[in-house]
Amino acid sequence: MQTSLRFVHLDTPDSLLSAFDVMRQLRPHLTDAHSFAAQVARQRAEGYRLLAASDAGGVVGLAGYRTLTNLLYGRFVYVDDLVVDGRQQRGGIGAQLLDAVRQIARETGCAHFILDTGLHMPLAQRFYFRNGLLARGMHFVEPLAPLCHPATFTS
Repeated sequence: MQTSLRFVHLDTPDSLLSAFDVMRQLRPHLTDAHSFAAQVARQRAEGYRLLAASDAGGVVGLAGYRTLTNLLYGRFVYVDDLVVDGRQQRGGIGAQLLDAVRQIARETGCAHFILDTGLHMPLAQRFYFRNGLLARGMHFVEPLAPLCHPATFTS
């Protein structure tokens, strides 16, 4: 289990650039660090936050999330992105990131903590079950534009 992690929200262009290599492991369609930083800045305007887990060597994990409200769940945190550097997986970093975002959700009065994972990702599904999340539905997607990140629509 990792013990010397720091958790910090990435808010500056330089901090976002430092996270690019880890995020790209989850989102391989991202090919340029500066475009990634600009995209995160645009998403921040819509409430997106990027929480980094770092050790002495730099960023080892990321959780991107938003606080939202809807009729079904009330106020909730939705995790868009959760990734641990492949060289650091199975060391407890992912669970610590989930716990950190879950705590933020509690502290901000959220009633639910929600995320999606691909049907083709049984290891991720087991990880989420082990960490207290339950499958409650399916997520359906229809690409509406020809270049909607084809890497995210694998079967």
